Amino acid sequence: MHATGQVAHVDISGAQWAGIGDLRARLAGVLPHDVRVREVREVPAAFDARFAALWRRYVYRISDAAWGVEPLRRTDTLHWPRSLDQDAMLRSGKTLLGRHDFAAYCRRRDNATTIRELQRLGVTRTGCLLEVEVQADAFCHSMVRSIVGALLAVGDGRRPPSWPRPLLGESARANDVQVAPAHGLTLVEVGYPPDDQLAARAEITRATR
Repeated sequence: MHATGQVAHVDISGAQWAGIGDLRARLAGVLPHDVRVREVREVPAAFDARFAALWRRYVYRISDAAWGVEPLRRTDTLHWPRSLDQDAMLRSGKTLLGRHDFAAYCRRRDNATTIRELQRLGVTRTGCLLEVEVQADAFCHSMVRSIVGALLAVGDGRRPPSWPRPLLGESARANDVQVAPAHGLTLVEVGYPPDDQLAARAEITRATR
């Protein structure tokens, strides 16, 4: 998986922060070539990059071009060998919107809930490139890739558009849902509440996750 909108936090003292200068430039000198920090800023003590988040948004890229993936996109785009029906994928995906138990689409972890609120799902096409955009309050393990795998089965005609929705009634992972390969997935944005609501949000999330 890739990320263009990953968020992290670190606790440092006020004196350390005052003497850092432009931390982005310093980090650029020590991080590997495929990792860059675009923004650094001070946040309230209640901020928690994981638990204070309101939502996460991912994009999964797929090419159904007969010749494969464009060379410059080969590391972040999946090649699918069959033509995909964008409209069928979109109609099918929208049936999953809302708050549900996504156990059929998750690799369950001990003592972790699989109930999530899927807030947004879009499928757009530009030439031979399809982008599946998915947003939820949180995602359980392999959830986005499993949803994409189900939509691929719909898009290439192996399954009807009505197939993914009934799987939400299952209490365990559905073995016939393919998990799409990781390299097509990119985390593009994480949303947070106003500063005065950070602590409350983190407390709620810790209690439910």
